[in-house]
Amino acid sequence: MKTTILLATLALSGFAFAEFETWTSSDGRSAELELVRVTESGGEKTGEFKLKNGKIVKIPASGLTDDDAKRLNEWKSPEEIAAAEAAPPSVFDEILDGNLVRLEGKSLKKLKDATKPEKFYVFYYTASWCGPCQKYTPSLVEFYNKHKNDNFEIVLITSDSNEASMEEYAKSKEMPWPQLKMKEVEDFKKEFKHGVTGIPSVIVCKLDGTNLGNFRDLNALEKLVTE
Repeated sequence: MKTTILLATLALSGFAFAEFETWTSSDGRSAELELVRVTESGGEKTGEFKLKNGKIVKIPASGLTDDDAKRLNEWKSPEEIAAAEAAPPSVFDEILDGNLVRLEGKSLKKLKDATKPEKFYVFYYTASWCGPCQKYTPSLVEFYNKHKNDNFEIVLITSDSNEASMEEYAKSKEMPWPQLKMKEVEDFKKEFKHGVTGIPSVIVCKLDGTNLGNFRDLNALEKLVTE
């Protein structure tokens, strides 16, 4: 009865706005409310609804129609939705998180807004002193700029001996992808033995660490990461 009176009062008050949704009590009374939070107590969920004037009212699932009770029980906050949509964790997170740099202007700077891929890490083993790498890299840059999507991220694993060479290489080729900090490269290679016997190598891995092989053939790489 209390829920019915509350919804009837709200409906008569004229609170109806485009961003709000219609919620209906178990006896058919409706009002336009914005659901902002759901709590649970004693096995029942209760919705906290906002009126246009900012006032918060609470309505339990038992006070709503079956359909609206289901909506209430299935509701997720924006934070929960974002977490559900985020890329799953990978075996590479521990070593990559906070240890990536990317070209900004003319220098490599710490990457603060790294976006994790949904399916694959593509590890590009390369170095500035490698002639075949110098020839191959522009094609990979073109590939990345054309095909980059949420499925994959390229991370450069350098074989250079100093950061200046690593930075100049990135700058000269206008590399758009992140690179692992040089001081972390040795540990990365020890932990993840990708079977690299020469460079350039383009090693594709699933997030669980499964090594899918060397994809220097960019047509094969395109097919994999754009499916």
